[in-house]
Amino acid sequence: MHKTLFNNMLLLGLLSILVILFISYSPMSHSSLLNLNTIFISILIEALPFVLIGVLVAGFVQIFITEEHIKKWIPRNKFFATIMGCTIGALFPACECGIVPIVRRLISKGVPLHAAIGFMLTGPLINPIVIFSTYMAFGNNTKIAVLRMVLGFFIAILISLIVSLLFKGTQFNTKVKSEHSHNKSEKTLLFRKLVNMLTHSIDEFFDIGKYLVIGAFLAAFVQTFVSTKALVGIGNDLSSSMFVMMFLAYLLSLCSSADAFIGASFSSIFPTTSILAFLIMGPMIDLKNTIMLLGVFRMKFVIWLTLLIILITYSVLFIFSGMIGGKI
Repeated sequence: MHKTLFNNMLLLGLLSILVILFISYSPMSHSSLLNLNTIFISILIEALPFVLIGVLVAGFVQIFITEEHIKKWIPRNKFFATIMGCTIGALFPACECGIVPIVRRLISKGVPLHAAIGFMLTGPLINPIVIFSTYMAFGNNTKIAVLRMVLGFFIAILISLIVSLLFKGTQFNTKVKSEHSHNKSEKTLLFRKLVNMLTHSIDEFFDIGKYLVIGAFLAAFVQTFVSTKALVGIGNDLSSSMFVMMFLAYLLSLCSSADAFIGASFSSIFPTTSILAFLIMGPMIDLKNTIMLLGVFRMKFVIWLTLLIILITYSVLFIFSGMIGGKI
């Protein structure tokens, strides 16, 4: 455990140094480097509190939640297990950064993959904090907040059910092993359990942290050098504008509790359906989150999951576009 922690700390430190060296000695213009540095640091500062919360919850799950508890709580029926996972996620105030270690720990404890994916998709998308921020961002407009919640929940269920049909097992990559708690004895002291929980949380933080650094840097790089105006110019009709907004959601890697304010800034340019595509796609999968998922799951699974999120989100919103209406 301590050797793994040391290796993770060393790797995270080296990644941070490489990023700083790149920013310091890159031949790019000073203003571009300054902007890149600012966005990179802001993404890290924004994401780290949620990652810390996530790894603490993951540590709690590892030490205090047993496989027997999971078997009692999760229905065996795939459909009801998916509904339960999506419902718990909708009530759980988690960011897409902090939810990855929680999902990994839940799956390692015996939660079915499809139920855990449902939890992962709805957690950052429609939890109470996100819905409230969406309501505020659109000028106390309940329509967008309700549509984000209802359609997002429906889309998450569809994706999770398809995952249950296509994939079996944990889909962990070779670097991740299914761990079991070493403290199953009822005689184990609470203090000892808390120490072990913190140890697992610290190890989880540095394990996930290196992928967060890489993802944050790539997201900052894209935000600095990809012209948003050029992308906006492409979205002339509903189909293209939906793809543009989904592409922006993926590249910008915004925190789900703040993305509604960015989405609202496009409300005078794009129709409501495209704005919803931005608000639903981003929390489910983005560039930063993809890097973190690749550190946990097999590449094939992450690619298929990303494609499912894109296709299902686009299809559902396009079908309901007539009911959603035009611009806000």
